[in-house]
Amino acid sequence: MAIDSVVVRQRVEGLDAAVPFYEKLTGSTASRFAFAGVTLASVGPFLLFAGPDEAVQRVAGVAATLAVADLDAAVKEAGAGGAEIVMPIQPTPNGRRAVLRHPHGGVFEYVGP
Repeated sequence: MAIDSVVVRQRVEGLDAAVPFYEKLTGSTASRFAFAGVTLASVGPFLLFAGPDEAVQRVAGVAATLAVADLDAAVKEAGAGGAEIVMPIQPTPNGRRAVLRHPHGGVFEYVGP
């Protein structure tokens, strides 16, 4: 399994106020979307998110997003290595995702086709 990129997650009070800073910092244009009651913006290597505490807690518990070329293989390999599948593979607005707890305690979202 190869990790193609790592996306850093950052909770913000409001996307409208935060996005311009991250667009300037990264030279990227934000892509905005909503998922599970949370509004999000992907800007370069950052995933900004905002929303009510209850909804945000589901997103905030994940340390980072790991993009992989083959999600099925990555989840299988991580599981074989001792990772616990917290959330099995499911569709999202941007592809598919799974959430795994690594053997040493870190919780990561895996995304890919």
